[in-house]
Amino acid sequence: MSEGDSVGDSVHGKPSVVYRFFTRLGQIYQSWLDKSTPYTAVRWVVTLGLSFVYMIRVYLLQGWYIVTYALGIYHLNLFIAFLSPKVDPSLMEDSDDGPSLPTKQNEEFRPFIRRLPEFKFWHSATKGILVAMVCTFFEAFNVPVFWPILVMYFIMLFCITMKRQIKHMIKYRYIPFTHGKRTYKGKEDAGKTFAS
Repeated sequence: MSEGDSVGDSVHGKPSVVYRFFTRLGQIYQSWLDKSTPYTAVRWVVTLGLSFVYMIRVYLLQGWYIVTYALGIYHLNLFIAFLSPKVDPSLMEDSDDGPSLPTKQNEEFRPFIRRLPEFKFWHSATKGILVAMVCTFFEAFNVPVFWPILVMYFIMLFCITMKRQIKHMIKYRYIPFTHGKRTYKGKEDAGKTFAS
């Protein structure tokens, strides 16, 4: 490999200004993501706020319904991945070579591990909203369409998809949320001794 052939290298072997700029920008972005990790509620409030701003923009512009429909389908896909277990129990049904969710009372408890973790769900949903917002600035994405058909189709798709997901959850007995799950406590008097 000759001098300057590697990624981001300038003619003199040092990283180019553009490469250093984007590397530093990526580091700053990752730093902000890392700092936002513990603030789940704040992150989702910001995402809902962005979603509200996007909806207001689409309403005022009276267009970009295809972009909004695509955003809805993308969010539905993310939500289904968020609700699904990392290892699909229907695929593990016939083989005993991997972990599965407990189906009987006496089986060992295995925690629910999501296919799409909450942070990645939030990050992808927020990026999707921002990309859709950017698309509303370009007339090429404003395809004329009768929007009530898209709304009805999305509602139908949502209901069918969620019905299938709920049936899957009932069949394989998993709950993707921690609210309402049984918690076990040990004996409280295990360390006490009796004084005579």
